[in-house]
Amino acid sequence: MELVIVGSAGYDDIETPVGKVSGLLGGSAIYSGLSAAFHARDIGLQRLSVGIVSIVGEDFDPDSERKLRQSGLDLGGLKRSMLPTFRWSGRYEGSMDNAETVSTELNSLADFNPDFPLDWKNSEIVFCSSASPKSQNSVLDANQGAFVTALDTFALWIEEDFHGLSEALRKVDIAIFNEDEVNRIGDDSNYMVSAKKIMSGESLDGGGLVGSGPDCLIVKRGSAGCVCIHRDGVITLPAYPVPKIVDPTGCGDVFAGAFLAQLVPLKGRIADIESIRRALVHATVTASFNIESFGTDAIANLKRGKYRARLDKFRRMVGII
Repeated sequence: MELVIVGSAGYDDIETPVGKVSGLLGGSAIYSGLSAAFHARDIGLQRLSVGIVSIVGEDFDPDSERKLRQSGLDLGGLKRSMLPTFRWSGRYEGSMDNAETVSTELNSLADFNPDFPLDWKNSEIVFCSSASPKSQNSVLDANQGAFVTALDTFALWIEEDFHGLSEALRKVDIAIFNEDEVNRIGDDSNYMVSAKKIMSGESLDGGGLVGSGPDCLIVKRGSAGCVCIHRDGVITLPAYPVPKIVDPTGCGDVFAGAFLAQLVPLKGRIADIESIRRALVHATVTASFNIESFGTDAIANLKRGKYRARLDKFRRMVGII
């Protein structure tokens, strides 16, 4: 397996200025998995298989599973539980750059113990999306032979298990956080300062003497684009200008899935900063489609021609040929 994504699979109830929808297929592993699968399916990357490791309840409906399989995702790591499926409820206002969490029902995800199929161990890239630090550390310890490891998080884990999150951050190559998460972990209002403190280990539990953080930290800044702080330099890109934002849920996960799929051909050579830049361009463009509709449909049904047209347009905007 070239890319394995570990994280949540569930249903979302979302309210934005455009409308209110309930029971949407969501979760970090679902959004990032569908995004990576699109790049495997339609962009023509060779030898790229994508699998997800997650858990759902008996209420996870057959249509949701069918949608994932039709995208090309390998569901060999998807467990079933007697408990209900994970559910998240959120609200967006104003610029919709940040979600207000109304409720988080962990349900089956609370006791999730990631279990990789035997032939998935030490996959080329392992992404621990917004799962608990306990499960992230378990995955990272069991896959030390991976070319590249990456993780994401969200506010719940920063507040409830900062020690575990700090431990995981010292094990991964890449961290992919939104600006608020970076500043919470880095304990500063300036995301560049916070990012440097995370990478040095200064702001992690125990401080820099315990060990440094990731070699590469990507800050997702919503409508302000993204910034990548790399050991060899800084990359900044604007967001693609979408005329109407419908629902930003999952955009960060879609961004991460596209970015990591584009790293597969590098075989772990993440010191190649220009390849990182190209991967970020793909990530930015892919995420721009996700915000144009509620839920995962925009990514699950994205077509190559439409994607390539927007990709070319964005490259011209930012001066990358």
